[in-house]
Amino acid sequence: MEKKIRHYLSEIEKEQDIEILLACETGSRAWGFPSPDSDYDVRFFYRHKRDWYLHLQTQKDSIERMYEDNEFDLTGWDLRKSLLLLAKSNPHLLERIQSPMMYRVNEEFLMGIQHLAEEQYSQIATMFHYLSMAKKKFEEINTGEQMRLKSMFYALRTSVACLWISERDDIPPIVFQEMLENLTIDAEVKKRIYELIDLKATASESYLHPQEVLLNNFIAENIAEAEAVAQKLPGSKGKLSDMNAFFIKTVGGR
Repeated sequence: MEKKIRHYLSEIEKEQDIEILLACETGSRAWGFPSPDSDYDVRFFYRHKRDWYLHLQTQKDSIERMYEDNEFDLTGWDLRKSLLLLAKSNPHLLERIQSPMMYRVNEEFLMGIQHLAEEQYSQIATMFHYLSMAKKKFEEINTGEQMRLKSMFYALRTSVACLWISERDDIPPIVFQEMLENLTIDAEVKKRIYELIDLKATASESYLHPQEVLLNNFIAENIAEAEAVAQKLPGSKGKLSDMNAFFIKTVGGR
């Protein structure tokens, strides 16, 4: 699968005349709870040649490709778009630069953008993103006698990210288990989550699971705590000048 993904990335580079700076896996495979039939959600950052950035007119700043009946979903963001999103502490971007599954890496770019991410990190912006997602997913699962296990994990992961932001001042990890192991979580809750991770590894994406009262209560508590503290969290202390310097350096003379 990795060989196929790298081939598709090379095809996109040639077709679009770009250079891919970083390509990684996102979604359940990177989060740490894939199903056997999970697709591949590949996300990448790329740069054009310098003159592309000198046009007055707005140009398309993203690339989307699907392969093999949507089993491989490849989406890329241009360098400028990526840095503008980073300035807003975009959680999707913050996750991607932490992915444990990298298909292409420009080490200088990765180290630079990770450093900027720490400087630009906004607890309040990141909290509102995960809180909104947690509430939406919780509404999906908190009805009826059954729920999609996939949706349960989306609600769990985003609500635990809220807990992380409430208790810590660093960026939430992309890997769910890393959050679980570095927060104070009831032992019974944690044990049940790990049992369901093992179950999800054997069940299809469409699998319906009985309600989990213990975990539903855990999610609801995380959401309530997040709502209580969200408005009091600090924003970014990063400097736009640092972003501009990194942008100019990365575009370079290509």
